[in-house]
Amino acid sequence: MQRPKIAAVVTEHRERSHAQHFVDRFLWGYPWHGQHHLPSMDLVALYTDQIPKSDLSRDRARRFPAMKIYPTIAAALTLGGEKLAVDGVMLIGEHGDYPRNEKGQTLWPRYEFFQQIVDVYRHSGHSCPVFSDKHLSWKWEWANEMVETSRELGFPFMAGSSIPYVQRLPPVEIPRDAEVEEVVCVAPGGVDGYDIHALEGIQAMVERRKGGETGVKWLHGVRQDAVFQAMEKGSWDRGGWDPELFQACLCRSHSIAAGRPAYRHGLPGRDEIPALLNEEAIAYRFQYADGLKATMLLLEGLVHDFTFAARIKGRQDPLSTLMYVDGRRPRHFFNAQMNAVEEMFLTGKAICPIERTLLTTGLTAAGVESLWIGQRIDTPHLRIRYEPTATSTFWNG
Repeated sequence: MQRPKIAAVVTEHRERSHAQHFVDRFLWGYPWHGQHHLPSMDLVALYTDQIPKSDLSRDRARRFPAMKIYPTIAAALTLGGEKLAVDGVMLIGEHGDYPRNEKGQTLWPRYEFFQQIVDVYRHSGHSCPVFSDKHLSWKWEWANEMVETSRELGFPFMAGSSIPYVQRLPPVEIPRDAEVEEVVCVAPGGVDGYDIHALEGIQAMVERRKGGETGVKWLHGVRQDAVFQAMEKGSWDRGGWDPELFQACLCRSHSIAAGRPAYRHGLPGRDEIPALLNEEAIAYRFQYADGLKATMLLLEGLVHDFTFAARIKGRQDPLSTLMYVDGRRPRHFFNAQMNAVEEMFLTGKAICPIERTLLTTGLTAAGVESLWIGQRIDTPHLRIRYEPTATSTFWNG
């Protein structure tokens, strides 16, 4: 059987870029379930939009001559010919020197790259699976168009963050058909970069609840002092969130900052949190169409990992977990997402529904917009319904 041929379309390929995490795993393999795993497919084409001084793509092409670098996206997908000549496409539009708008969004060219990919599909009369890293686009309308195009042309389409695939400590899942009342996720980083990771983590958990996914009615994003004020409210109904869920998240963290330098194992008090932050605090409070209440908190400096807690009807204590991300190189947490991408390329079936990332893309854009205008946003366009996969897809082995 002929090995599938894969093309990678990336913004740049340098050390610790997302392109490196995926491209290098295709070329060298990676640890997986106690063995060194070599993909049963070949990365044969690479397009890099930018070539920084720290570029690695030319080095990789010298080391792996079966992988050719092409000057255009169309040339990469056709291997220099006229028609589509690969069996799968990775679109990695993360990192590089791209403009930012007044709202703080980096204008990654994911939509533009995607359009060039589907132009080849249309010209060729057939298509192949596509994986697109992180949120689909900085612009909701473009993200929705991308998903509609994948449905029109009938190709498998996966996207999103690595967070839904990483190991969980403990390895828990929300039971199918559980009635989930409220959830909290605490994460590091900032807007339009790490919010998508936290939102993907939330969505991967809550989509399994009773009734499946129903979409989101509204979102309200707040910054800094408004976050600390909400932290004091003591409940969702008062404008905050469940403090027990917040505490469960902090207690699951492996990286929580010490409120008292001489004693690193105590939980920082709410009055100590502001001084521990390296960036402004961000909160997205949003409510799903079925009534589920959710809060995403970006508290860079207080934590450097992703934690989740849920209030489930009929359960006394919160269900909580750490979505484990190793902070040091070689960043093995990418292995699980990479393996899911491989599986899609081999089977022709997306491992997770694209609707998940369509929803989280919309939530990311709504969060940025809400922060920009300083008020709550109704989100009728995010009434996105879908069913999760029957089996768990996080790294549990």
